[in-house]
Amino acid sequence: MEITARDFKDYFILIVNMIEEQKDYLCELDRRIGDGDHGVTMSIGWQAVHERLLNELAEEEDSAKISLIVGKTFLNAVGSSVGPLYATGFMRGAKTIKNKSTVHTDDLVAYWLAFARGIKERGRSEVGDKTMVDTLEPFAKMLETKYKESNDFIAAYSEAIAAAKEGMESTKDLVSRKGRSSRLGERSVGALDPGATSAYFILATFLDFVEAKKVKAS
Repeated sequence: MEITARDFKDYFILIVNMIEEQKDYLCELDRRIGDGDHGVTMSIGWQAVHERLLNELAEEEDSAKISLIVGKTFLNAVGSSVGPLYATGFMRGAKTIKNKSTVHTDDLVAYWLAFARGIKERGRSEVGDKTMVDTLEPFAKMLETKYKESNDFIAAYSEAIAAAKEGMESTKDLVSRKGRSSRLGERSVGALDPGATSAYFILATFLDFVEAKKVKAS
């Protein structure tokens, strides 16, 4: 499988649309343990990205530059902590595909591992803290393991998404240890972490994209 610069742009536009669809749900989750604005914040960031995709990046053929600008644009649009986290993820990912218009499976694995691990490093969080790392860390570990075993990107990514979903769902039973929600202590138990949830949606959207691309090519 290969992903072109056009594919990257199409995928990012799918995220824009998905975030708009899930905006209210993400805000609902955030109202239980935070300010209630996570969906709005994500929407602001991705709408800014959408504007760049339709204009400055419309003819761009460098996949790394696209990912880099997506990260920087999201950071500039979003003032909350999620801005630097996603910016780090997409910018770290960009380094793995530097000067490439077409990205192959080994590079895709490297991209997503850099994305997930960059966010973990920037956020200084661990599994169990009730953050997006509870989604990203099991995703990265499973992707790396299964791809080494099978050399089949879609199969490995699919299993990684299953692990990401399990990690995301685990946040419901966790006490928040990071951010404003940590002030709630035990009262944060029983609610999904909105950041872990939106991270899962972003990762899962890529699986939907590559599966649809595979069907279209067959």
